[in-house]
Amino acid sequence: MARMAGRRTLFAAPVLLVVTFGVFAVAAASPFDPVKAYAGTAGLTASQENLDQLRVNLGVDQPLVERWWNWLTSAVTGDLGDSSVMRQPVTDVITERLGWSVLLAVTAFLVAILLGTSLGVLAARRQGGWLDRSVSSAAYTLEAAPAFWLGLLAMWFFALRLGVLPAGGLTDTDSEVVTFGQVATHLVLPAAVLGVSQLPWFFLYVRQGVADALEEDPVRGARARGLDERTVLLGHALRSGMLPTLTLVGSRVPELITGALLVETVFSWPGIAAATVQAATSVDFPLLAALTVLATAAVLAGNLLSDLLYGLADPRVGFDG
Repeated sequence: MARMAGRRTLFAAPVLLVVTFGVFAVAAASPFDPVKAYAGTAGLTASQENLDQLRVNLGVDQPLVERWWNWLTSAVTGDLGDSSVMRQPVTDVITERLGWSVLLAVTAFLVAILLGTSLGVLAARRQGGWLDRSVSSAAYTLEAAPAFWLGLLAMWFFALRLGVLPAGGLTDTDSEVVTFGQVATHLVLPAAVLGVSQLPWFFLYVRQGVADALEEDPVRGARARGLDERTVLLGHALRSGMLPTLTLVGSRVPELITGALLVETVFSWPGIAAATVQAATSVDFPLLAALTVLATAAVLAGNLLSDLLYGLADPRVGFDG
């Protein structure tokens, strides 16, 4: 296990280098001018001399490779630079927002896994039944539904029409402090929407895996020995059928990140979505590079986690292979 994790870590280093250089290259080719974005309306009346000086201060007057290398060497020491659009250090921008994004993503992932697994087992137990047909149809429909559309629909129904849940934000508009109860209440809609957008894949994988496992000889042997149906289903079929599902943990991370950005924007959740959008449109090199590295590292970590879980669940799989 340690050897595989070490190999993956060594492989991640050049991947992150390429990704960061690609961010700077794409940003340099962007039609957006970071100086004008930083100056705002004041840039309309500023002299060319002032704009040139501002360009020097922001470091965007340097060649692409030099700009990337300066950022990289500083990032290695823990200095991610200053965000021109947020007017604060990049580390502070990420620290203030990352926790809320992680809370949303983890909660939504748990909803997708638990609900998708439960429905998948029930559907596999009665294949062709009304539950199997209805949930499978809903799953295929949700696969094609964008996360932001689900968010707007949920907001209209639960917040505007029924008025049972808040429409967005982290706390109530008249509240001056952040409390657990308010955060939990405001988390329900965005987490549910993001979780439901990820649920179809877990449901379909578990349904097919458990259905195939129920036809295998070990499960038939367990039934022949007189074990009750619940033990056969949960103790034998589910364990075998869940193995392919473990690979989803890593493969769904990119989709989870993309969906989280959209859901955060719809529900005004104070995560890294707004910072990512502003960094991209304002060509904020330090912030954009740091957020991209963070997303890439999350994808690589998700892939490693899925392999580790698969290896732990199936002893036949070797970690050093």
